[in-house]
Amino acid sequence: MTESVAPSLEPDPAHAGLRFRRPAVHDHARVLAVIPGWWNLPGTADLGRLLPRLFFQHFADTSTIVEDEDGLAGFLIGFRSASQPGVAYIHFVGVRPDLRTSGLARTLYERFFDAMRASGCRRVDAITGPRNVGSQRFHRAMGFEATGDTEIEGVPSWRDYDGPGEHRVAFTRRL
Repeated sequence: MTESVAPSLEPDPAHAGLRFRRPAVHDHARVLAVIPGWWNLPGTADLGRLLPRLFFQHFADTSTIVEDEDGLAGFLIGFRSASQPGVAYIHFVGVRPDLRTSGLARTLYERFFDAMRASGCRRVDAITGPRNVGSQRFHRAMGFEATGDTEIEGVPSWRDYDGPGEHRVAFTRRL
């Protein structure tokens, strides 16, 4: 199997020194390696199983890797739904802890929104866990609305969304 060269994307003047590009298959191991440290939450070693290599093989054209002189700075893995062409989904996002509050996550989301809007999408969905209050706060600040069929830890959540005991907060944002 040949690996394609990951094309660079337009630079972002608000984030001097950061390089935005499409992911390549070789980025999979780099991203998995940073997840436990970047999340710093109990059980995060298993988060890597939620991001298999196939995302880097089949959804690179709608995902982004960000690098700087220190290495991996952030990433967004997202795609347009094959079953619901008007819907896009943000599957996994990470920003290196020293760059949080820099606006990089917002920039990754806004770039994704623009690309999905241009491709005909009218809605973006995402999920997080009921305990991940930072993610919930960020998604609300980005204009997402939370949904659920019950309340878990004070937030609307879907019980057993990803299997027994795997509750999730589902977010939706209109484009």
